[in-house]
Amino acid sequence: MFNDLRGKRVLITGSTMGIGLAAAHAFARYGARVGLNGRRAPHDLDTQLDALRAAGGEAAFFAADLSHSEACKQLVADFVRHFGGIDVLINNAGGLVARRPLAEIDDAFFDAVNDLNMRSALMCTQAALPHLKASAAARGETASVISVGSIAGHTGGGPGASLYGASKAWLHNIQKNWVDYHTTDRIRFNIVSPGTVDTAFHADKNAETRQRISAAIPLGRFGTPEEMAPAFLFFASHACSGYVTGQILDINGGQFMP
Repeated sequence: MFNDLRGKRVLITGSTMGIGLAAAHAFARYGARVGLNGRRAPHDLDTQLDALRAAGGEAAFFAADLSHSEACKQLVADFVRHFGGIDVLINNAGGLVARRPLAEIDDAFFDAVNDLNMRSALMCTQAALPHLKASAAARGETASVISVGSIAGHTGGGPGASLYGASKAWLHNIQKNWVDYHTTDRIRFNIVSPGTVDTAFHADKNAETRQRISAAIPLGRFGTPEEMAPAFLFFASHACSGYVTGQILDINGGQFMP
């Protein structure tokens, strides 16, 4: 189904664990050339890269703290220098930073959340645009930008997560502008919006809290990173989604139905 992904050059930000790493493995299984990214190299980097190569892909790691614009630009430049171009950008870098109620939000916290979740996606996309345009022209098909939203972008987020939810809603919205003004470059923009997924994001929750959340999900459990991965393959594949752009794909077990 995803055979057109073979040889595609895929940059996945924030991809040394969780959903990003699961997506990297999915792309590798279809022969893609995958760039992992994190603020620093994980302790098991060699093992991760070996696993991606064993799955059938090509893989490399690029360290960058994407809270800073220059680092975003450098990451894209390093990826393009290594792989010769870019066909798919996945803006996965992001996080809660911390839980703070409205009364405790200060300038530093505001900047930290928005730099991680908004600036990283904006500046990586900006830096990748000319390379994505060149890829589409050379291949005669669309290039793809996939950003990772969240159920919080619809609901506003849980306790202390108002800024996180707002930053994800911003991602849901800003791609509408990108669709309007960059479709002529044959670049598609779509969002994968996970619900409650069993990653480090929810590591602070005890068994009672996890059970309470699970009970409110029609499928009765948290999702897994591996269950998110096929959505990235779908949006990256021109054969499967060449006429799909500006969409949000919610993957949440029925937890929220817009």
